[in-house]
Amino acid sequence: MLEAPKVFEYLDSITHRLPTEAVPIDSACGRIMPRQAFSRIASPPFDKAAMDGYAVRETDRRSRYHVVATVSAGDRPSGSLKEGECAAIMTGAMLPPGADKVIRREYTRREGDEVEITEPEPLGNVIKAGENCRPGDPVLGPRMLRPQDIGVLASVGIAELEVARRPHAGIISTGSELRAPGDELGPGQIYNSNGYQITAQLQSYGCTTTNHGIVTDDPERLAGVVEIALRESDLVILSGGVSMGDFDFVPAVLSRCGVEVGFHRIAFKPGKPTLFGRKGDTFVFGLAGNPVSTFVLCEVLVRRFLLQISGVGGKPPTVRAELGEEVRRKFSDRLEFRPAVLENGVVRPLSYQGSAHINALSEANCLFALDAGVERLSKGMVLDVRPI
Repeated sequence: MLEAPKVFEYLDSITHRLPTEAVPIDSACGRIMPRQAFSRIASPPFDKAAMDGYAVRETDRRSRYHVVATVSAGDRPSGSLKEGECAAIMTGAMLPPGADKVIRREYTRREGDEVEITEPEPLGNVIKAGENCRPGDPVLGPRMLRPQDIGVLASVGIAELEVARRPHAGIISTGSELRAPGDELGPGQIYNSNGYQITAQLQSYGCTTTNHGIVTDDPERLAGVVEIALRESDLVILSGGVSMGDFDFVPAVLSRCGVEVGFHRIAFKPGKPTLFGRKGDTFVFGLAGNPVSTFVLCEVLVRRFLLQISGVGGKPPTVRAELGEEVRRKFSDRLEFRPAVLENGVVRPLSYQGSAHINALSEANCLFALDAGVERLSKGMVLDVRPI
């Protein structure tokens, strides 16, 4: 059984990278940018007013000015300001030549073309050219692009950028007891939730997906579907059939299909039977069939793996929160993840009866961890929790 730190170390050591493709900036949100982006311009490209007011020469300190121009955002001022002159200016507008200070409007009183200063202006209220960045400066590091990142890229003139190609994932649900939602259930049968849950998770991580459906406990049928998924996918995820029961055929079938196993059985709870392997540039996760286990392992391991091959690496972000109540457990030999609710900086564990208790996930908005060897977390402890 591979200890949790070694599992993370193994995934983080994978050097395979997805190819990149150029996309327009208005299609880039949610995509992974694997390399730094650099500014094409100085930002801002000119000295500009930080607020509405009157542009003056900082050295020309007086109580009254003569208004010689009005400058709106987008205007190009023509004449240079002389002693005793000012220009009415709007937020974001270019300062006239010679001006290097803006007196905010609420500190003035205007009559016709004359402006009286009613209160001293302590600030310059000017954003200098290049204050945010200069041409060639790095503006964003590798990341999954968010709406605010798109705004930054657009502000420095980037119209198109290189992003990692979306990984394609094939999902296979194993087990003769499974039926598709909507079908009639017979004795001993259950609905296949894993296939749909995993598909939704992978799509939320930016993958394109093919759900290969349910495969019964038949090694020949399973091998046929696995071969198809391996040919078509960057990542194949199987749920069920990875443990040590009489009908757990997945490890043997994967070996037969040419998949080289990197690890099998890990010190995680839930998810002990987890398998990870590779055939060429296609990777495989075999996850236990319990639905909470599949959800947690997708979030904790599969998502991390996808970030790695997309070129950004590292674990998804966590937030600091105070534990709202004591947590105890009997067995502490494995790293364990539990569902919880995070609200107002306090994390409250949900009632949770194990890895088949899928309903607990619908109420959860985060996971928290108990490290191997930890039997008790005290109320009031500050934890790193993972939003989900």
